[in-house]
Amino acid sequence: MEVTSEVIIRPERLDDIPKIHALTIAAFLNAEHTDHTEQFIVLRLREAGALTVSLVAAVDDAVVGHAAISPVTVDGADVGWFGLGPISVDPSRQGAGIGSSLMDAALNALRELGASGCVVLGDPAYYSRFGFRVHRGLEYPGVPAEYFQAISFDGDVPSGIVTYHDAFAATE
Repeated sequence: MEVTSEVIIRPERLDDIPKIHALTIAAFLNAEHTDHTEQFIVLRLREAGALTVSLVAAVDDAVVGHAAISPVTVDGADVGWFGLGPISVDPSRQGAGIGSSLMDAALNALRELGASGCVVLGDPAYYSRFGFRVHRGLEYPGVPAEYFQAISFDGDVPSGIVTYHDAFAATE
């Protein structure tokens, strides 16, 4: 009889940081539409104290998934909105529901924090499953509009240009 370990979603711990770094590199290694700086973004967000939510998917001592959430501004103002990403899953475990579990836990964590909403930049077919939609008037310049989506937790969606934390400019 085969014994399988359960995937646990939990907040990151100090000893997870190098594992998250390695996982993020692996998860984006062969991804399209990336400049391969995601691991640096997570590191800089953490250093800046802007990693509002950092969840890991763990199997025993192995970190097999990670979700990062940080604050965003709309037209330069803090409106209680956050950006999801990067989100990483070990390539050998993709398609097993780990990303979905991380998404659900991350969105629940934001609701518990009293966030007004969340934005994401990514595959519209994937993120729409979690309630993300394109909202005309809420913009992230430089990307096709359908790839920038939002979910509101209070019913209101702000209008304006979304800006992510400066850590998203990290290149090393």
